[in-house]
Amino acid sequence: MTHIPTCKITVLKTLHHQDLAEEYRRQDLRQGPCHFFSEGDEFTVNYLAERPEGFGCDWAWDDIHKLIMILMTGGSFKNWMQNENQFITCCTDGIKPVVFKIERITS
Repeated sequence: MTHIPTCKITVLKTLHHQDLAEEYRRQDLRQGPCHFFSEGDEFTVNYLAERPEGFGCDWAWDDIHKLIMILMTGGSFKNWMQNENQFITCCTDGIKPVVFKIERITS
């Protein structure tokens, strides 16, 4: 049986662009940063692309799971990152994006 590495997802920042929200977002919707995550939240992925318990946003998971797959299948980001076993990314919400650090913690 092949060993699958473990990955950790850490929430680095939860942002909110108030100017964009005022101009483009429906005012009857919840305002402020994403309510699914808080800075410092951590999630562990123990099996190939299995969404960790408590990871609350379907859209964010869809945005980052391909990067997790790269790390869990032996790929690296050495062409872009100081640590080839890490990648910094964010969800696609342009008004209230969440920035994640994804890292392979076992190999």
